[in-house]
Amino acid sequence: MTKPLVALLSGAGISTDSGIPDYRGPNGLWRRDPEAEKLVTYEYYMADPEIRRRSWQMRRKNRALKAEPNAAHRAVADLEKSGIPVRVITQNVDGLHQLAGMPARKVLELHGSARSFVCTACHARGPMADALARVEAGEEDPACRECGGILKSATVMFGERLDPVVLGEALSISKACTVFLAVGSSLQVQPAAGLVGIAADHGARLVIVNAEPTPYDELADEVVREPIGTALPALLDRIRAESGL
Repeated sequence: MTKPLVALLSGAGISTDSGIPDYRGPNGLWRRDPEAEKLVTYEYYMADPEIRRRSWQMRRKNRALKAEPNAAHRAVADLEKSGIPVRVITQNVDGLHQLAGMPARKVLELHGSARSFVCTACHARGPMADALARVEAGEEDPACRECGGILKSATVMFGERLDPVVLGEALSISKACTVFLAVGSSLQVQPAAGLVGIAADHGARLVIVNAEPTPYDELADEVVREPIGTALPALLDRIRAESGL
C-alpha cells in the first residue's frame, strides 16, 4: 500500500491546549485588545521607541516560550516517526511542533519563530532568551550588539512579507501532498489560507479540523469540529491504519 504524503497546516488552535491564546477566534487577543496589534506591526515598531519597550515587555511575559507541546503536537510527531512522510506548515511561532519531536527540517514556519531575535539592520540572529535576559537586566529596548540596530522577534510582523523561500516550499508541499490537514486555523489569513485551495486543486484529500467554520469548509472532504486535542490524534491514527502501519 502506498504511503500518503501528509501535509499539515497548523494555526493557533493547535496550541491553545498548551496555554497559548489564539488571536482571531471569538476570544482572540486581537479582538480583546486591538491596541496590542500595534506591538507587532512593523511600521509602528520601527518608528516608536515606546512601542518597542512595550513589545519587549510583552515578549518577556509571553507564555509561548514556556509552553510545552500538547497531545496534538505529539500525535503529529508520532505519525512522522511511524514512517509516513509528514510535512508541517505552521502559522504559529511557538516552536512546539519541534519540541514535540518533529524534525526541524520538516517544519516550515510561515510566520517565523518567537524563540529567536533578529537585527533589522544587519540581520544578526540569536536566541530570544539572550535578548530577554538583557531586558530583565534593565535594557528596555536592547540594541544589536553587532551594529547597534533595532532588534525584533524573528517573527513576521504585520506589514512584513513572508520569507519567499519558505512560502515557495509550502506551495510545493501543498501541490505534492496526498492528504492535507488544516488544523486550528481560521483560514482567513493569506497566503497561508490559500494553500488549502491549492492542495485541493491538486487532488489532495482535504480535512479541516477547527472549532469555527472556515471559508474553505465547502472544499473539504471532511470537517471536524471536535476539540483538537482528542480529534487530531484519532484522525492521525485512522490515517496510519489506512496506510497499513
